[in-house]
Amino acid sequence: MAPMRVLRSTTLDYGTETPGGSGQSDREAFVKHPFATLAVLLAVCGAIAAAVTLAGSSGHGSRGAASPAPKPAKRVAPPPPPTVVHGPHDSAVPILMYHVLGVPPAGAPYPDLYVKPSDLAGQMQWLAQRGYHAVTLGQVFRYWHSGIALPAKPIVVSFDDGYLSDYTVAMPTLRRHGWPGVLSLIVDNVRPGDLTALQVRRLIAAGWEIDSHTITHADVTTLDQAGLQREIGQARTDLQRMFHQPVDFFCYPAGQYDAAAIAEVQAAGYLGATTVNPGLARPSDPFTLNRIRIDYGDGVGGFAAKMRRYTG
Repeated sequence: MAPMRVLRSTTLDYGTETPGGSGQSDREAFVKHPFATLAVLLAVCGAIAAAVTLAGSSGHGSRGAASPAPKPAKRVAPPPPPTVVHGPHDSAVPILMYHVLGVPPAGAPYPDLYVKPSDLAGQMQWLAQRGYHAVTLGQVFRYWHSGIALPAKPIVVSFDDGYLSDYTVAMPTLRRHGWPGVLSLIVDNVRPGDLTALQVRRLIAAGWEIDSHTITHADVTTLDQAGLQREIGQARTDLQRMFHQPVDFFCYPAGQYDAAAIAEVQAAGYLGATTVNPGLARPSDPFTLNRIRIDYGDGVGGFAAKMRRYTG
């Protein structure tokens, strides 16, 4: 606070004459005109108060104006603790499998791996209207192994490989419902034309989970031990370094796996792995999780039929 300016004291000298030279003392004036004198006293007190206020706020004679006292910081309430399931927490969960979002060009080698953007939007709307809510694989595993509650009808919406359409189509489509996606990403697909690193980071910012789909999309059943370590273990390390994400799950390219591949997935520290085997994912098979593949010809009607077939 700035130092207060020292003021000369102001007192009434009862022995002096009032201005005008009448010879009348101030004491006599007070007796004869008490109200007028009281008004003078009040005016003097007001002047003193104003001077004190100005001394505290003026920059004269001080190094700077006093800053207002900071407001106390608003206390932010901590997030509520997660809800824990008291009872069984081993329900099967559907995992949807998508690839490219678009219309297959003429001569595309795998046209069924495409899904039209309008079909994706209709399929997500079908799910939302029936009470489904998309979650990540990490959430599913926390439910299975720690009893952390999921929405009443959870579903995982996964996208394999890493295509530009994951960013331009899938992200805004899922965002309309407030849902995350799961991206099983090939390391070599992090490049302009497929997905740039910035686009992957924006998917992460939108709540997406990033998982590993090898470095080059190699058939892991054809690899020696060094190849397995590179395509499975090194792929995880690369993605962790690039995006600072846990990368806790692996996706077998083309659904191909064997005992050696599963062992390497476990050794690399993954919590689980997805296949192309049709069906629901269950906690009893963490390294061979089933999925439901969505094809180009499904539309909304075929999608609904698949969901009813697997979920009842």
